[in-house]
Amino acid sequence: MKLIFCGTPEFAVPSLQALVAARHEVALVLTQPDRPAGRKLELQAPPIKQLALSLGLRVEQPEKLKTNAELRAQLVAIAPDAIIVVAYGRIIPEWMLALPRLGCINVHGSLLPKYRGAAPIQWAVANGETVTGITTMLLNAGLDTGDTLLTHSISISSDTTSSQLYPQLATIGAELLLQTLTGLAEGKLTPQPQDHTQATLAPILTRDDGRLLPEQHTAQQAYNRWRGFSPWPGAHALFRGKRFLLHALHPVADGPALAPGALDISTGALLLGLANNTLLCLDEVQLEGKPRLPGAQFARDFQLKPGERLE
Repeated sequence: MKLIFCGTPEFAVPSLQALVAARHEVALVLTQPDRPAGRKLELQAPPIKQLALSLGLRVEQPEKLKTNAELRAQLVAIAPDAIIVVAYGRIIPEWMLALPRLGCINVHGSLLPKYRGAAPIQWAVANGETVTGITTMLLNAGLDTGDTLLTHSISISSDTTSSQLYPQLATIGAELLLQTLTGLAEGKLTPQPQDHTQATLAPILTRDDGRLLPEQHTAQQAYNRWRGFSPWPGAHALFRGKRFLLHALHPVADGPALAPGALDISTGALLLGLANNTLLCLDEVQLEGKPRLPGAQFARDFQLKPGERLE
């Protein structure tokens, strides 16, 4: 097939690699503009641009799509069979949706209609789901509301983080994309409408999503959110009025009775009380501007006092 590929981060890399390896003609790659990154804020090309250039593919990085007449003329001239969209990070305008004969095919990191939105993998883990997967779908004007094509489910173990799931789901997504294109080409796939009453949302993450709320979150909920929001926005709270980062933690079944937010070192581990009389062990922590430390060492080095708490 003649394809246009739209993608930006590492998650999209296996899909583009698979299309090229399967000898589809990727006539154009669209990706987001280079962005400042690192301490020096040097411009960095997105992973898809780096891959596309290494494969000798033509790349465009438009700032806008909807009213971009030059880009529209390029895509019309290509006359693609399908436009592939994998974590592009831009809303596809209606003129693009209507252009290819097979439609705009999206590789989405959840089992739709659950977890529509920008961060489906993170929210599935953060909400304690035990199953997730990949869905290929036909894009429409809504937010991940188009008809689905194929799905593939996988289990989420109790200690898996979203950053560990990412490469696994990206590989599955690439395989499912090839199966989807084959099925469409052979006329063997029938798009299935989603049950919109079962939809849940996975909005883009903000720094506040990483805020630990001891009076609202149980230990298991806090642990799930930390797993889902690893590495960003992670988990954090306030200690002595400063930002307090929780780099590693786990729930514990037994220990002293602690009020939500209370800290305790009596067992030799740094424990935190949370909602519903649950306990979290803080394995590795970091006070703003200070080095990362094991929880027990932090309590000793900073002379944790009885009654001190996280806010």
